[in-house]
Amino acid sequence: MTKMTLASYPHMLGFEQLESLLERTAKSGNEGYPPFNIEQTSDYSYRITLAVAGFAEEDLAITVEDRQLVIRGRQNDAAEGRVFLHRGIAARQFQRSFVLADGVEVGEALMEHGLLHVDLTRAKPETVVQTINIRKG
Repeated sequence: MTKMTLASYPHMLGFEQLESLLERTAKSGNEGYPPFNIEQTSDYSYRITLAVAGFAEEDLAITVEDRQLVIRGRQNDAAEGRVFLHRGIAARQFQRSFVLADGVEVGEALMEHGLLHVDLTRAKPETVVQTINIRKG
């Protein structure tokens, strides 16, 4: 059985990058931690919200790398010298990646009540009509 790719469709020209982007997203290794929401806040804006209880702003890093929004968290283990009878709140590191389409820009990030909000905006697409002249051969 032959694997169907975007290149297999003759009317889909120039989408090879999209295919590699989809493959990279599938391999990103995002686990279920921390949980997150993605909401559309207007026709051209979005908000990603991650539940990061126990993390301070200095424990988090937000970067954009090759059209991927990457959010990392690493807590300092301040448990030295402390004796836990039960430790149910994990102090583990995480990395969440989100692939951004062309024209999507990362806006501000806000910490509020243990939630990290990251706002995104997408440029309004312009309609471009181009006329191609036909030469006589």
